[in-house]
Amino acid sequence: MTAPARTVRPGVPEPPARFRDLLAAEWTKLWSLRSTYWTLLLSGLLVVGLNVNAAVADHHNWPHYDADIRAIFVPIWAMRDAFTQVAGLVLMLAAGSVGAITITGEYGTGLVRTTFAAVPARRSVVAAKLVDVTVVMLGYGALVAGASFWVTQAILSGRHVGMSIGYPGAFQAVAASALLAPVSALVGMGLGAIIRHGAATMVITTAVLLLLPLCFTDHYRWTADVKHALPASAWGRLIDVGYGRFGFAVRHPTTTTEAWIALASWAIAAAAVAVTVVHHRDV
Repeated sequence: MTAPARTVRPGVPEPPARFRDLLAAEWTKLWSLRSTYWTLLLSGLLVVGLNVNAAVADHHNWPHYDADIRAIFVPIWAMRDAFTQVAGLVLMLAAGSVGAITITGEYGTGLVRTTFAAVPARRSVVAAKLVDVTVVMLGYGALVAGASFWVTQAILSGRHVGMSIGYPGAFQAVAASALLAPVSALVGMGLGAIIRHGAATMVITTAVLLLLPLCFTDHYRWTADVKHALPASAWGRLIDVGYGRFGFAVRHPTTTTEAWIALASWAIAAAAVAVTVVHHRDV
């Protein structure tokens, strides 16, 4: 007796993942790492603490400052207290580390194979990572920069030398400090996509963000141009509200517009590198 023929139903392909679903998935991955919480919390406290320490020191030493220092304390010293160089380096290092881990973490555990098996559209996956990291680090940067400015100026106001956000250049300095975090994170992601190894990516990210500016001086036009184009130097230009004033000569000056362009260029280039490299290279 012949067995009845089976009716074969054509398989129904699953609909492609929507971008908002990818955003939600990558958001969950980002916050599932304990390192994300601890890095943001500890580095944020350290950044604000370093700036507050500078303001407290100036508040304490104010009676001993001579007339020349007092004459330029606002805006030069007051803004330096709000955004010290050391605090800026800590912020860049922390943000770059978070961005690097976002990429290298999946390669290190092998989760990236599962991710791309479920969602073959690699560029969409990386784009979702980029959006999530940018949003998180922008919020982190805004909170840390805003807290640093508000607390330090409140302390200095005890000596009547605090600045308001309305002081010329003050809002620009706060905005630049807030944006420094996502720019540094994107640089870490771009390098992570190329290197794919956590420790090596951390080292290279640190070198690019923190050490590379030390290799260039302003003695020559071309070295000054290279230095001005680096993220740390661009940020330094934007928070320097007394740039080229009060008798401080600049051999090869740059403008705030050029500094903003430099920060934007690093962010865009890093994001493009991450998307392109992950799309074309094998897992």
